[in-house]
Amino acid sequence: MRENIYKYLSIVLAVALIISLAYAFASNSKDVAQVSSGGDSKLKGNPNEEYYMVTFVSGIEYWKGCFKGMKAAADLYGVKAIYTGAPQFDVNQQVTVLRQVIAKKPAGILVTCANPDALKAPIDEAIEKGIPVITFDADSPNSSRYSVLSTGNYNAGAMAARYLGKLLGGEGEVGISTVTAQLNHEQRKQGFIETLNAEFPGIKVVAIVNDENDQTKAARQISAMLQAHPNIKGIFCTDALGGVGAATAIKEANKVGKVKIVSFDTDKGTLDLIKEGIIDASIAQGTWNMGFWGMTFLFYLNHGIVNPVDNWQKYGINPLPPVVDTGTMVVTKENVDAFYKVNEVE
Repeated sequence: MRENIYKYLSIVLAVALIISLAYAFASNSKDVAQVSSGGDSKLKGNPNEEYYMVTFVSGIEYWKGCFKGMKAAADLYGVKAIYTGAPQFDVNQQVTVLRQVIAKKPAGILVTCANPDALKAPIDEAIEKGIPVITFDADSPNSSRYSVLSTGNYNAGAMAARYLGKLLGGEGEVGISTVTAQLNHEQRKQGFIETLNAEFPGIKVVAIVNDENDQTKAARQISAMLQAHPNIKGIFCTDALGGVGAATAIKEANKVGKVKIVSFDTDKGTLDLIKEGIIDASIAQGTWNMGFWGMTFLFYLNHGIVNPVDNWQKYGINPLPPVVDTGTMVVTKENVDAFYKVNEVE
């Protein structure tokens, strides 16, 4: 008798499970079909929604890869992605541009910060006005921004140190060309120096210059560095223009192949110099990912798609991961051809 009851209950439970799974599958299939058919979906925005990307030194190739990713996401959601920025490496100029964008009341802003402290006030102002802000590449960590999508800059500097350290056989003098007072560059420099100290004690950093994201200044300062320290065997550049400037200085000093260069990013000038064998390697960042996921985060916030807890706005809970590492890769002569299309925007 008891066996029959157990058998009956097991059949009832099995039928109930099949019915619940069938219902769940049907519901999910309906949702998928709705999104695929372009019907009424939370993932479909208004074509009049405008999302802005705000940069500094806005004409450089590096931002093209970021905006390419942002535009891909905007096209996916059926909204507008607009690019703007400060033409020079001028903090006050970027603050002005950002405030002009805020005045337009966009649906969201993706901004990279020339200076973390100077950009804090306008970012907080945008958030107070209900405009979601995500930072990318260079952060303003003390601001109210929801999230930052960027390279793990300390680890990127460590990656550069390990590559250059092996090239030099663990011995020699090296120099650094960087952009001072910009958080991401300071972190790259720190990761590079501390990794050399820990893993390559035979390599000494003998000079550090500030190239201010300017190719001409980088070439001039690295030329002076080579004259002051003729035994330098390697140079690490935390920015692309610094790397191109370093290549110019190395050529002028007739030290191609004698002084190794590890640079940053994948602008065409850097890639060409890698193919020529003047720059030995460059650390490539996940620029497309910064733009794509930054745009996605903004869209999700704007459309109420991200709801990890009820009433997160009321209780001041951040619904997004505060920090997202978009990854790095080492570009060398062997894989350089794969990176030429990164900065092309359709």
